[in-house]
Amino acid sequence: MALLEPMRLILLWFPLQHLRVWTRDAMRLAVLLLLPALSAYPQGPDAAKYSDPIPGKPLCTLRIHVTGFRNDQGKAGGIVFASPAGWPEDKAKSIVHGGFPIEGDQATEIFQIPPGRYGVAAIHDENSNQKLDRNFLGVPKEGFGFANNPRVLLEAPSFQTASVNVGCPVTQIDIHLIYK
Repeated sequence: MALLEPMRLILLWFPLQHLRVWTRDAMRLAVLLLLPALSAYPQGPDAAKYSDPIPGKPLCTLRIHVTGFRNDQGKAGGIVFASPAGWPEDKAKSIVHGGFPIEGDQATEIFQIPPGRYGVAAIHDENSNQKLDRNFLGVPKEGFGFANNPRVLLEAPSFQTASVNVGCPVTQIDIHLIYK
Protein backbone atom coordinates (compact mmCIF):
# COMPACT_ATOMS: atom_id res chain seq x y z
CA MET A 1 0.00 0.00 0.00
CA ALA A 2 2.82 2.41 0.85
CA LEU A 3 4.29 1.78 -2.61
CA LEU A 4 1.08 2.98 -4.26
CA GLU A 5 1.29 6.51 -2.83
CA PRO A 6 4.60 7.43 -4.56
CA MET A 7 3.23 5.88 -7.75
CA ARG A 8 0.11 8.05 -7.47
CA LEU A 9 2.35 11.11 -7.05
CA ILE A 10 4.37 10.22 -10.13
CA LEU A 11 1.28 9.54 -12.22
CA LEU A 12 -0.20 12.85 -11.13
CA TRP A 13 3.01 14.87 -11.47
CA PHE A 14 4.03 13.76 -14.93
CA PRO A 15 0.93 14.82 -16.92
CA LEU A 16 0.66 18.12 -15.06
CA GLN A 17 4.36 18.89 -15.44
CA HIS A 18 4.32 17.84 -19.07
CA LEU A 19 1.39 20.13 -19.85
CA ARG A 20 2.80 22.91 -17.66
CA VAL A 21 -0.51 23.56 -15.93
CA TRP A 22 0.72 23.90 -12.36
CA THR A 23 -1.86 26.44 -11.29
CA ARG A 24 -3.31 26.85 -7.83
CA ASP A 25 -6.31 24.76 -8.90
CA ALA A 26 -4.07 22.01 -10.26
CA MET A 27 -2.15 21.94 -6.99
CA ARG A 28 -5.41 21.67 -5.05
CA LEU A 29 -6.48 18.87 -7.35
CA ALA A 30 -3.17 17.15 -6.62
CA VAL A 31 -3.93 17.35 -2.88
CA LEU A 32 -7.39 15.89 -3.50
CA LEU A 33 -5.91 13.04 -5.50
CA LEU A 34 -3.64 12.15 -2.63
CA LEU A 35 -6.51 11.71 -0.18
CA PRO A 36 -6.95 7.99 0.32
CA ALA A 37 -10.24 6.23 0.42
CA LEU A 38 -12.21 6.95 3.56
CA SER A 39 -14.23 3.83 3.28
CA ALA A 40 -11.78 1.00 3.85
CA TYR A 41 -13.67 -0.63 6.66
CA PRO A 42 -13.78 -4.08 8.16
CA GLN A 43 -16.81 -6.33 7.93
CA GLY A 44 -18.54 -8.45 10.54
CA PRO A 45 -20.48 -7.96 13.76
CA ASP A 46 -17.58 -6.39 15.67
CA ALA A 47 -16.42 -4.11 12.84
CA ALA A 48 -17.71 -0.93 14.48
CA LYS A 49 -16.72 -1.62 18.08
CA TYR A 50 -14.07 0.32 19.93
CA SER A 51 -11.82 -2.46 21.15
CA ASP A 52 -9.27 -0.74 23.39
CA PRO A 53 -11.01 1.35 26.06
CA ILE A 54 -8.88 3.53 28.28
CA PRO A 55 -8.89 2.17 31.87
CA GLY A 56 -11.06 4.31 34.12
CA LYS A 57 -12.80 6.13 31.24
CA PRO A 58 -16.37 5.25 30.35
CA LEU A 59 -17.38 4.55 26.80
CA CYS A 60 -19.80 7.05 25.29
CA THR A 61 -22.13 6.55 22.36
CA LEU A 62 -21.37 8.49 19.17
CA ARG A 63 -24.37 8.30 16.85
CA ILE A 64 -23.53 9.35 13.28
CA HIS A 65 -26.62 10.13 11.21
CA VAL A 66 -25.79 10.39 7.49
CA THR A 67 -28.20 11.89 4.95
CA GLY A 68 -28.12 12.92 1.31
CA PHE A 69 -27.63 9.52 -0.32
CA ARG A 70 -28.44 9.64 -4.03
CA ASN A 71 -29.52 5.98 -3.93
CA ASP A 72 -29.66 3.07 -1.49
CA GLN A 73 -27.03 0.93 -3.22
CA GLY A 74 -24.00 -0.30 -1.28
CA LYS A 75 -23.16 0.76 2.25
CA ALA A 76 -22.22 3.82 4.22
CA GLY A 77 -18.77 3.96 5.80
CA GLY A 78 -17.71 5.93 8.85
CA ILE A 79 -14.29 6.68 10.34
CA VAL A 80 -13.33 8.42 13.60
CA PHE A 81 -9.93 9.94 14.50
CA ALA A 82 -8.75 11.04 17.96
CA SER A 83 -6.00 13.31 16.62
CA PRO A 84 -4.86 14.98 13.38
CA ALA A 85 -2.32 12.18 12.92
CA GLY A 86 -3.52 10.26 9.88
CA TRP A 87 -6.56 12.49 9.27
CA PRO A 88 -8.42 11.54 7.10
CA GLU A 89 -6.14 9.24 5.18
CA ASP A 90 -4.78 6.54 7.47
CA LYS A 91 -7.43 4.15 8.75
CA ALA A 92 -4.74 2.44 10.85
CA LYS A 93 -4.54 5.65 12.90
CA SER A 94 -8.31 5.92 13.33
CA ILE A 95 -9.75 4.77 16.62
CA VAL A 96 -12.74 3.13 14.99
CA HIS A 97 -14.22 2.68 11.52
CA GLY A 98 -17.00 0.59 10.08
CA GLY A 99 -19.60 0.01 7.41
CA PHE A 100 -23.32 0.30 7.99
CA PRO A 101 -26.49 -0.22 5.94
CA ILE A 102 -28.39 2.50 4.11
CA GLU A 103 -32.09 2.71 4.89
CA GLY A 104 -33.89 4.77 2.27
CA ASP A 105 -31.95 8.02 1.96
CA GLN A 106 -30.23 7.87 5.35
CA ALA A 107 -28.00 5.71 7.52
CA THR A 108 -27.12 5.71 11.19
CA GLU A 109 -24.03 4.19 12.81
CA ILE A 110 -23.30 3.90 16.49
CA PHE A 111 -19.76 3.75 17.83
CA GLN A 112 -18.72 3.26 21.46
CA ILE A 113 -15.73 5.52 22.24
CA PRO A 114 -14.24 7.33 25.26
CA PRO A 115 -15.29 10.96 25.77
CA GLY A 116 -13.14 13.49 23.91
CA ARG A 117 -12.75 15.46 20.69
CA TYR A 118 -12.83 13.45 17.45
CA GLY A 119 -12.65 14.06 13.71
CA VAL A 120 -15.42 12.21 11.86
CA ALA A 121 -15.90 11.42 8.16
CA ALA A 122 -18.43 9.34 6.23
CA ILE A 123 -18.79 8.04 2.68
CA HIS A 124 -21.34 6.33 0.43
CA ASP A 125 -19.65 3.18 -0.86
CA GLU A 126 -22.13 2.53 -3.68
CA ASN A 127 -20.45 -0.62 -5.01
CA SER A 128 -19.42 -1.98 -1.57
CA ASN A 129 -15.77 -2.30 -2.59
CA GLN A 130 -14.60 -0.73 0.70
CA LYS A 131 -13.00 2.32 -0.91
CA LEU A 132 -13.98 5.76 -2.18
CA ASP A 133 -13.99 5.39 -5.95
CA ARG A 134 -12.58 8.25 -8.02
CA ASN A 135 -12.63 9.23 -11.69
CA PHE A 136 -9.48 9.51 -13.84
CA LEU A 137 -8.80 12.99 -12.42
CA GLY A 138 -9.07 11.75 -8.85
CA VAL A 139 -12.39 13.41 -8.14
CA PRO A 140 -14.60 11.21 -5.93
CA LYS A 141 -17.35 9.37 -7.82
CA GLU A 142 -19.11 8.45 -4.58
CA GLY A 143 -20.54 10.63 -1.85
CA PHE A 144 -18.50 11.81 1.14
CA GLY A 145 -18.99 14.11 4.12
CA PHE A 146 -17.49 15.32 7.37
CA ALA A 147 -18.68 16.26 10.84
CA ASN A 148 -19.94 19.86 11.07
CA ASN A 149 -20.69 19.70 7.30
CA PRO A 150 -17.89 22.09 6.23
CA ARG A 151 -17.74 23.42 2.69
CA VAL A 152 -15.45 21.16 0.68
CA LEU A 153 -13.86 22.34 -2.54
CA LEU A 154 -10.77 20.44 -3.68
CA GLU A 155 -9.37 19.14 -0.43
CA ALA A 156 -10.56 17.57 2.78
CA PRO A 157 -11.24 19.93 5.68
CA SER A 158 -8.77 20.09 8.54
CA PHE A 159 -9.14 17.78 11.52
CA GLN A 160 -10.13 20.76 13.66
CA THR A 161 -12.85 21.83 11.22
CA ALA A 162 -14.40 18.34 11.10
CA SER A 163 -14.08 17.47 14.79
CA VAL A 164 -16.74 17.28 17.48
CA ASN A 165 -16.80 16.86 21.24
CA VAL A 166 -18.16 13.48 22.29
CA GLY A 167 -19.63 13.21 25.76
CA CYS A 168 -21.61 10.62 27.68
CA PRO A 169 -24.10 9.19 27.50
CA VAL A 170 -24.86 10.00 23.81
CA THR A 171 -23.59 12.48 21.22
CA GLN A 172 -25.37 12.66 17.87
CA ILE A 173 -23.93 14.29 14.78
CA ASP A 174 -25.48 14.77 11.36
CA ILE A 175 -23.41 14.50 8.19
CA HIS A 176 -24.86 15.46 4.80
CA LEU A 177 -23.09 13.77 1.90
CA ILE A 178 -21.50 15.68 -0.98
CA TYR A 179 -21.30 14.35 -4.52
CA LYS A 180 -18.84 15.99 -6.95
